[in-house]
Amino acid sequence: MTGLAAVLVAVATLATASASGPAGQGSTGPGQAATPGASTRGGQQEPAAAGRAGADGAGDGYYPTDGNGGYDVASYQVSISYDPADGHLDGDTTVTARATEALSRFNLDLSGLTVRSVEVDGRPAAFDRTGRHELMITPAGPIGRDTTFSVRVRYDGKPTLFGESGLGSGGWFANSGAAIAAGEPHSATAWYPANDTPADKATFALTARVPDGWSVVSNGIDEAPTSSGGWTTFRWRLRDPVATYLTTVAVGRWRLVRSRLADGTPVVNAYAPSADRSQEHGERLPEILQFLSGKFGPYPFEAAGGIFLGTGLGFALELQTRPVYPPVGGPEIIVHELAHQWFGNSVTVRRWADICLNECLASYAQWLWREAKDGADLDQHYREQVGRVDFGSRLYDMGAGNEFRGVYTKGPVAIHALRRQIGDAAFDTVLTGWPRRHANGNASWPDFESFVEERSGQQLDGFFDAWFRGTQRPADEYLWPGGLRP
Repeated sequence: MTGLAAVLVAVATLATASASGPAGQGSTGPGQAATPGASTRGGQQEPAAAGRAGADGAGDGYYPTDGNGGYDVASYQVSISYDPADGHLDGDTTVTARATEALSRFNLDLSGLTVRSVEVDGRPAAFDRTGRHELMITPAGPIGRDTTFSVRVRYDGKPTLFGESGLGSGGWFANSGAAIAAGEPHSATAWYPANDTPADKATFALTARVPDGWSVVSNGIDEAPTSSGGWTTFRWRLRDPVATYLTTVAVGRWRLVRSRLADGTPVVNAYAPSADRSQEHGERLPEILQFLSGKFGPYPFEAAGGIFLGTGLGFALELQTRPVYPPVGGPEIIVHELAHQWFGNSVTVRRWADICLNECLASYAQWLWREAKDGADLDQHYREQVGRVDFGSRLYDMGAGNEFRGVYTKGPVAIHALRRQIGDAAFDTVLTGWPRRHANGNASWPDFESFVEERSGQQLDGFFDAWFRGTQRPADEYLWPGGLRP
């Protein structure tokens, strides 16, 4: 994620024309789901006594109730109908997972929308709602450990935002009919039920139905749309695993520009009606990916592209294969979000305390771009930034709500110090070797520290403590490594 000068997520207007079209099935306001304790049983069987209830959190101390325990998701198949005229969404999502323990009950995360029915392996299941986003599901029979099972949830309502504008908001942004799901750390559960933790990545497929004249953009590869009865259906799929916050659906009057990278990878750029000025930047995407591939190794996914919004949106986000961009900024914002395809998307944080793995490295990609394209003297730039940067923010385990406080400013300065500490040869092997070792998986910041020590042959506890765990200006031995001293 970037806001470049300021890291803010702002609620904003999506510039697209309003539409008229067939009405949906009526709308129900958000938050009208079954109340906690009012269990809804489909069928007559009592819940199984065998097994136990899965945990209502995935173990991330920053967001204790995010995600759930007891299973590992393999795939999401999300089907929605969305009417821009009234903002009503009808959803039908199937989650396929493997039980990691014997389960009598388990949870999914879903915010606000009304759940109409739940099935587990085709049989009606009891369900209940509790807290802000817990959907508690009791199957008709126990689920054995290591058993693969499917959960089908039907739901509807008007998706909403989480929180107000600013850092930490996310969910469903809608204006004048157009809509997009985006946000970090939360967005997915505004429109489909999920195990909402970056530690549980899964494949993703979307079928989205909208009135004729509207179109839908999402992650990955698309199929040709089909139309019937005044509605058009769009299909998108990701075969590589993805964290839930990196999925999206974008409804608008998009102008699609298709091309291919040199290796044949399909590129789809989607432009809002008032985003014509962004096309000159979008056209540089192949050049930028070629540059980043030269630094980080082969591009990790089967598709590429971007979603370029109209006026007023104040953030960019590294949605997998297809980041979303505001209309401001030049190629560097694209460099940053595309660098995340290696650092953040292919290799995803295990917990939010590890966010420097994403943002510090993607921010340093912008420095590398300046060095290569503009001839920037990064050592001199480093010396200038040392006099300006706020050293008071931790870059690792910074505390809930502080994840984005220092990673865009102190972060790339620390990464340049690391480069000079271990030398260019070792640093280059880190940039290419790290995404290769953890491709399509998860990793932690301590994993990265160990990897750097392995590749460099240096013991770096003092360096990492000073730069990434500390809140004061590092001692000179760590501040001025490798000839950086003025």
